[in-house]
Amino acid sequence: MSKKHSGRSSLRDFGSDSFPPAGHSRKDLQLCSQVADTLQLALGDCGDDVLRDLHVVRVVPAPDASQLLVIVGSAPGELPPPPTDVLAHLQARTPWLRGEVAHAITRKRAPSLLFEYLATAPGEGGEEPR
Repeated sequence: MSKKHSGRSSLRDFGSDSFPPAGHSRKDLQLCSQVADTLQLALGDCGDDVLRDLHVVRVVPAPDASQLLVIVGSAPGELPPPPTDVLAHLQARTPWLRGEVAHAITRKRAPSLLFEYLATAPGEGGEEPR
């Protein structure tokens, strides 16, 4: 893979170890960035009080672009809701969220979505994903 990466600034932070992360193409990472932006907007407009204040921390291929891992976190300064509540609400809204992603991207099939939740926002104690 070439060492020249002209689109670095437009892609979300996928880790500082290497860019692009081992095994993931530039196109996969562009897809992840687009999905992260779409999901951030969708969560804000979903009408669900538990999900409305979440933010998308990172989206990564899991293990490839046909399935994406979406890591969400609670808003800074907010009392984080219980992880079981957040994951239950995300599970209930997954078909709708996947539909929003399908409308936003140009692919034959929309990727399936897996969710992990950080109870605190990054920089506030950095809990491990649940």
